[in-house]
Amino acid sequence: MEALKDVRILDMTHVQAGPTCSQLLAWMGADVIKFEPPQGDATRGQLRDIPNADSLYFTMLNSNKRAITVNMKTPEGKEVFIALLKKCDIIMENFGPGVLDRFGFTWEKIHEINPRIVMGSIKGFGSTGPYSDFKAYENVAQAMGGAMSTTGTPEGAPYVTGAQIGDSGTGLHLAIGLLAALHQRDRTGIGQYVEVAMMDAVMNLCRVKWRDHQRLNRGNLAEYSVPTAQGMGATPRAGNDSGGGQLGNAIQCKPGGPNDYIYVVVQEAVWDALAQRMGAEMGMPGLATDPRFATITDRRQNQSEIWALMTRFAANYTKQEFMAILNPLNVPCGPIMSTEDLANDEHVRGREMYVELDHPQRGTWYNVGMPIKLSDSPAVIRRSPLLGEHTDEILHEVLGYDAERIATLKTAGAFSLPPKKKT
Repeated sequence: MEALKDVRILDMTHVQAGPTCSQLLAWMGADVIKFEPPQGDATRGQLRDIPNADSLYFTMLNSNKRAITVNMKTPEGKEVFIALLKKCDIIMENFGPGVLDRFGFTWEKIHEINPRIVMGSIKGFGSTGPYSDFKAYENVAQAMGGAMSTTGTPEGAPYVTGAQIGDSGTGLHLAIGLLAALHQRDRTGIGQYVEVAMMDAVMNLCRVKWRDHQRLNRGNLAEYSVPTAQGMGATPRAGNDSGGGQLGNAIQCKPGGPNDYIYVVVQEAVWDALAQRMGAEMGMPGLATDPRFATITDRRQNQSEIWALMTRFAANYTKQEFMAILNPLNVPCGPIMSTEDLANDEHVRGREMYVELDHPQRGTWYNVGMPIKLSDSPAVIRRSPLLGEHTDEILHEVLGYDAERIATLKTAGAFSLPPKKKT
């Protein structure tokens, strides 16, 4: 039994944030109907690596969905939209401010058509406040949500993260909100509007930086390798510091390539064993009792020297070899895994986190797997739909339209762009 088997979702989202959410719900078994204009989601054609085939950008965000194309600029298209609204539990959109309103479908109108429906909206900055009409983008959300100001080193420019916390992070937040609203709907019989702003989601993901922001009101941040002081205001950028009470950093290993690093957390409880192991090999038998590192306070104050010593020690080992040394000592650590490392990793493949699929246009390709493992309803990942692939199927199975009615709607242009005018 799929966890969300009886849930039907009308997915009007595009690009990344919304499709991340709807794909996750589809993996859990929801019947997600990807509702596209006749020209399709713009990402079908973005960053193509195979001519005339849906891009990886699209396929990796839209698996397990059914696809219908509808021209909302026609009365017949709006008729189909309204009919689908009445058959769905959730509608999702991430249009710019006012787009659905201009089609005549405000939340109030949608709620009137189907009082039980839950509506999920993703906006850059929400529907209220002075930023509400601004356009957003992944990196803009990271910039305005606090992530960039705390990522990088103090002397350098701020950096965006490789993880898409503005888009995909927002989609994950919306999934939680939709499921909560659906649970309430099942108790009350009434749906509600669920909104997640990209800026808000990034702020939530940066909560430890807000912790440190407030700690600065009362003192410095002793675990930071960069200077901090009471009353300095903003949480600083601190490179690869652990961001927690324990010291941590990325240590370079051999052969010294861009990803030949391992992240090491030096917990208080493991320092003695780690220092003895390092000292024995480096000709420093007294390292564990060295007064520079005797207490956690000493190690915080002299952490740059610890990282320098550890880098010398690690220079003789690959990141995998160094991990094999540290793990028996109970030192929390992990190699910096490149995309190539992960694509070929036994652990990743064993947990079905990099899944091979087949596509009629692309042939073999891979999708990231389901990160949430449900013991009684495991996800089965299927390929993304072609543009409009399930239009007839949805009209017949969901709406009960017969072949004659479908043909009439097609003739009226409900599912296609109008023919180009002759010049």
